[in-house]
Amino acid sequence: MTKLKCIAVDDESLARKLIEENVQQLPFLDLVATCKNPFEAMEVLQREPIDLMFLDIQMPGMLGTKFLTSLREKPMVIFVTAYANYAVESYDLEVVDYLLKPVSMERFTKAAFKAYENWQLRQRTPNVAEQPNQSPAHFFVNVEYSLVKIMVDDITHIEGMKDYVKIYLTTAKRPVLTKSTLKGIEEKLPSNRFFRVHKSFILNVDKVASIRSHQVTIGEHEIPVSESNLEELMRLLNHPR
Repeated sequence: MTKLKCIAVDDESLARKLIEENVQQLPFLDLVATCKNPFEAMEVLQREPIDLMFLDIQMPGMLGTKFLTSLREKPMVIFVTAYANYAVESYDLEVVDYLLKPVSMERFTKAAFKAYENWQLRQRTPNVAEQPNQSPAHFFVNVEYSLVKIMVDDITHIEGMKDYVKIYLTTAKRPVLTKSTLKGIEEKLPSNRFFRVHKSFILNVDKVASIRSHQVTIGEHEIPVSESNLEELMRLLNHPR
């Protein structure tokens, strides 16, 4: 079994000791170092690759949330804190889990295993940058601290809602809601099949059932098309793919 290299960052020695003891009971984790503050953690991160970081939030000198946002290359993170008021902010940072002290071994194991599953999914996800001539068959999005697999062929359309997007699928009655931008999802899609017809909508050209004036129909959904995008949409609809 491949082990995840991890570190624990907490200014309390007892908290670091408890994490160390918990990690020792899980065969898929390898604790590389324990750090008293983010500055020690930075030294470790610069020295060797780390897969997972157990990170406290309220620490002297720098908050754990600020430390995480400062990192260019981020490992997976599980927050371990005594404060519940950072939960919303942690969601924006797309961490694996948010544990409140004192943490039971059962809860710790659940969070750690979630990180291991996420890591396994990432290993199986093709690197599109290394395969420029191949469109990805799927990609993953974060949904409530989990990675959810989205099959590109199943997407009918995508709706942007400020900081979130709804991904509508032929295989699900309800759309998948994920914390992302429409542009971020658009970059994952093959441009010859998906087209942004409106500032708030991307559609799968192959799923269009009809078009009338500035509106297309996909299933039971009617999607607006902006004037500036209408001509390009018509070209795509009439171009074999």
